[in-house]
Amino acid sequence: MRILLPGALLTAVSLTVAACLVGAAGWHSAALADDWPQFRGPNATGVSTGTRPLPVEFSHEQNVAWSATLGEGIASPVVAAGRVCTTAMVDKQRFAVFCHGAADGKLLWKQEFDTGELPAIMSPNTHASSTPATDGERVYVYFSTLGLMALDLADGKIAWKHPVPQPDYLMAWGAAHSPIVYRDLVILNQDDDLSPFLLAVDKQTGETRWRTPRPEMLAGYAVPVICAAGGREDLVIAGTGKLQGYDPRTGQELWSCNSLLRTIMTTPAVHGDRIYVSVQSFGDTDRVLKYALLQWKDTNQDGKLDKREIGRSFWERFDAGDRDQDGFLVDDEIDAAFQSPTNMVGGGDIVQSIRGGGQGDVTKTHLVWNLDHKVSSNIASPLVVDGRLLVIKKGGISSCFDADTGETVWMQQRIRNFGNYYASPVAGDGKIYVMGENGFLVVLKQGPQLEFLARNDMGESCIATPAISDGRIFVRTLNRLHCFAGPRE
Repeated sequence: MRILLPGALLTAVSLTVAACLVGAAGWHSAALADDWPQFRGPNATGVSTGTRPLPVEFSHEQNVAWSATLGEGIASPVVAAGRVCTTAMVDKQRFAVFCHGAADGKLLWKQEFDTGELPAIMSPNTHASSTPATDGERVYVYFSTLGLMALDLADGKIAWKHPVPQPDYLMAWGAAHSPIVYRDLVILNQDDDLSPFLLAVDKQTGETRWRTPRPEMLAGYAVPVICAAGGREDLVIAGTGKLQGYDPRTGQELWSCNSLLRTIMTTPAVHGDRIYVSVQSFGDTDRVLKYALLQWKDTNQDGKLDKREIGRSFWERFDAGDRDQDGFLVDDEIDAAFQSPTNMVGGGDIVQSIRGGGQGDVTKTHLVWNLDHKVSSNIASPLVVDGRLLVIKKGGISSCFDADTGETVWMQQRIRNFGNYYASPVAGDGKIYVMGENGFLVVLKQGPQLEFLARNDMGESCIATPAISDGRIFVRTLNRLHCFAGPRE
């Protein structure tokens, strides 16, 4: 059931007026063209619109514009109005938001918060993992035990706080949901295993505009994206089994493409009216949730689950699924307890192109192409640039496809850096930057062939996706923030 709060009619009218005023400038015009205002930059594309040259060869010890010690965290930096914001855990129960000058690294302000008792979390996730969003005036931050907050970009003062229910995970993955700013809204998608929902709040006041439950979803971390198609702008979310489009003014579901897999941790990339999805989910299409739960939660490996093997918050679900009331979940009882009966999808590996817009079930009409080549990462999102779609997976293996047709450009070629890839590739100035978990940042040349340019040592593990702005690349390692600049005029 979608919940539309009082004042929504006025909201819809005001948004319509705003759309007319913004016009060709685009929905993200509040931030400057070369800002990097959210996870993966403008509309989560991972593509910089700047024209300044970017660096090729650098390291944590060479050609560093500036560096700053933060604390543990894996959230990506965001950049706006000449300022770069990051987050970190500065103590066991102390969360901090930092703001540095983008050009010189000067600490402009730091705001700390007491988190209270923190939930369990599974490595490589950390508690400071949600990337903020900014409109150039405020920075909007989510934290699992604190909810959504708006801080003034100029001085870090708290403008408002909006409580958000803590997410629950069957396998203790931990929160990592990142907000976006759309016109006068801050939007957060919180897909967890218990009560997933999509939320929009007024960016000036923090008051709820609308809240839409997503009961068919399991835990996932896709960031919302905007797709302009069919004469309108749709809010698009990738989730369990489905890519769905919503009206961003009201939260009403408009369409659904039922072609995805069970677990969605990657974020789609939008180019024109096309939405590109790259997903790797545990197992194959026949391996629904019960197989993952039995592998990870069946501690005594007896082939069944009892309450002691799952969190207390899921006990009501457990009892509902325990059809014979014997105190155990076995076989299909496991799926009945935790997975939606209308969305019993399994795992696999896909790359898809889906046309935006439409109405209702668009699976047969808007799925443009679908590949099953086992090339996707379960974490790193796809990059679409120069008419090509690039994916990176574990082992430093890259594959590239024609974005229009899905035809192979190259298949499973190594980028000379073995290891895990949690950060997503980003592009700018004719270059592609691919951050490895082992701390090495590979630079590739954009083009129809895989061309290696450099392999740069960041000095420690790195999960966060780099940010690009004004001829600079900002790299957030586990404990530090580095800025590397290209040649300046």
